[in-house]
Amino acid sequence: MVPISALWMPILLSAVIVFVASSILHMVLPYHKSDYRKLPDEDKLVDALRSAGVTPGPAYHFPHSTHKEMKSPEVVEKFKRGPIGLLTVIPSGPPAMGKYLGLWFVYCVVVSIVVACVAGSTLSAGTRYLVVFHLTGLAAFLAYGVGQLQDSIWKGQTWGVTFKHVVDGLIYALLTAGTFGWLWPR
Repeated sequence: MVPISALWMPILLSAVIVFVASSILHMVLPYHKSDYRKLPDEDKLVDALRSAGVTPGPAYHFPHSTHKEMKSPEVVEKFKRGPIGLLTVIPSGPPAMGKYLGLWFVYCVVVSIVVACVAGSTLSAGTRYLVVFHLTGLAAFLAYGVGQLQDSIWKGQTWGVTFKHVVDGLIYALLTAGTFGWLWPR
């Protein structure tokens, strides 16, 4: 076993490396530019949402129905007519990028702490690089990559967008694994 206190350097450095890599993937490379589309007649739709009184908080599901109502002819017809969707409303104002980036960095640190807990409780000091790389990479991929699949399963995100996020997660996992393998106590 390796105490988590001995792994503070790979924890922090892997979080920083993933943070920088994600910035490059999302701001420099063009492959995420098609992840979101503009609403048709955006101003009219946004005005309608505003006048309907939608507020930030839990996602809106439409058409909305209870489990019992789903088989009623009226609700079945609403689902047939469409559209069907989920709507997430966030607080009004300019995008809070500083807050979002701060929370993303905290998430990266938390993932690295969990990876360190898994590796530290199963591996000993002096474990070979590839063994550390393998275990920490798998643990990090569960956090960064596999968790993305549920957005296509439950939230209707296209599988193409999800695939891009899973690839990002694989890159983050490989960077995390490389950092832990490199800085693993000898």
